[in-house]
Amino acid sequence: MIAHSVEDPLYYLHNFRQVLQWVEQRYADLLDDQELAFLQAFVALEQSAQALMVRMVMRKGELFRSDRLDYAEIGDTVRALQPLQALGWVREPEQLSLDQLFALLRKDELAHGFAGQLSRPRAAKSDLFAQLQGLALAPRPLAQWFEQAPVGILQWCLQPLCDRMRLLFFGNLYQDWSDFVLADLGVLRFEQVPFSPGSRALQQRSEVDLAMALHHCTERLEQGEAPAAILDALAQWRSDNPWLARRHGRLLFALGRHCERLGDWDLALTVYGRSNHAQARIRQVRVLERCERWAQAHELAVQLAAAPANALEVQALQRMLPRLARKLGGPAQPRRRTTAPQLIELELPRELAELGVEEAVRQHLAQAGAEVHYVENTLLNSLFGLLCWDAIFAPVPGAFFHPFQAAPQDLHDADFQLRRAALFDACLGRLDDGTHRQAILDCFATKHGLQSPFVFWSMLDQALLEQALACLPPAHLKQCFLRLLQDIRNNRAGMPDLIQFWPEQGSYRMIEVKGPGDRLQDNQLRWLEFCAEHHLPVAVCHVRWGGPA
Repeated sequence: MIAHSVEDPLYYLHNFRQVLQWVEQRYADLLDDQELAFLQAFVALEQSAQALMVRMVMRKGELFRSDRLDYAEIGDTVRALQPLQALGWVREPEQLSLDQLFALLRKDELAHGFAGQLSRPRAAKSDLFAQLQGLALAPRPLAQWFEQAPVGILQWCLQPLCDRMRLLFFGNLYQDWSDFVLADLGVLRFEQVPFSPGSRALQQRSEVDLAMALHHCTERLEQGEAPAAILDALAQWRSDNPWLARRHGRLLFALGRHCERLGDWDLALTVYGRSNHAQARIRQVRVLERCERWAQAHELAVQLAAAPANALEVQALQRMLPRLARKLGGPAQPRRRTTAPQLIELELPRELAELGVEEAVRQHLAQAGAEVHYVENTLLNSLFGLLCWDAIFAPVPGAFFHPFQAAPQDLHDADFQLRRAALFDACLGRLDDGTHRQAILDCFATKHGLQSPFVFWSMLDQALLEQALACLPPAHLKQCFLRLLQDIRNNRAGMPDLIQFWPEQGSYRMIEVKGPGDRLQDNQLRWLEFCAEHHLPVAVCHVRWGGPA
């Protein structure tokens, strides 16, 4: 399956054809009669009709001015429209509302058409709408709005069907057709994940319908509909499909945040209680605290602290519990003391500031004879991605939908590691038996350039890789990789800026760099605490600029 270059004026049509072929091959048993008939009829259309249809699919909305359907590569639009109209896929809209007219027509067209009903026909378009809105004009066919319509209006009727095709291809509906026709698709290379019937996220037609229903609820939330109404719709939701359950949990979490913004604390608590999102539990404590239900908040926080779900929860609870204890009138609760990292204080020449504080420190430390690299989050993530490539790209159900995915769709889900536990155990086991070095080098050679959610090819070269594998103890790598797997979304960032290697001694040190006025962020603090707990060498370097201002 090859994406076509955008240098071909019909690139969008070629790619759309491939999407339909992919969906038919992979999901034919889940398609209904209308969708199967659409696939057969589309193939039979002339190229110009296919291209015009795809143009409408890719544009926003379902209503179009006929004079705006003008594309050089298609040619005669009137002729291309005829088979689409004959199939009933495109038609004149049965009725149009005043809002729709104002979205489609120009000010001069509206002023002329409504001349007898406007007290100020030369006013701004928004004012024209306000004048007509007061007349409570009901929707009607275009011919009944105007004696002579200024332009033809056409309606594309199969957008819901094409949305289902898009869902089955992308595995979501936040990506649109333009994401498939990015010019980069002709350059980027992707891992070829095997697609079997068992790896599909959706196995029944009812699950397709549920996925669409979840999407519609998301749209309702984005449009500002009352949270209670959306929650009522979600109450009808029933499925044991894990892929759908994760999306349901994310939607509930978004709904809970919206309730918080509205100050509807009780509904927010109800929504979070139903969500399996990784942060739903800590948000419940936040809500109870915000509405000053101190005892309930403290009780729940104590329960969570007994079995925290992740490091982010631990950090949040360490701050919340002393605060809640004070609210309840108890004695001051000292925060848990953490081991302070090694501190480096540097005064560097002010002229180095233009390099950036990290590069300035890198150059300074390199003068002492060590190999120093500015890696931030890239090196450890890349080593993890190379060692665990097979686990990351395993054809787990619901992880991969199409051949152009750089990452599994469940990468940030709480059960990402659990669903691949045996594979990750095997990969990380190489750090115990010493085979990790060759496995990483082999993967670097055979997979070089393929898209990955972890490997930063642009910064990773053979020399840095060899140096890292010579100086980083496998036990330290294993601890870092296990931490990544605990919470990929939050733990893949916040790693120290620099890494310092002493190849002759086979040792290293990580360094977090802070310029004047800069402070450690929460995710950086969590990484520093982790390093201290597991005896990984790390330092924090504070820089001030010397010399004239």
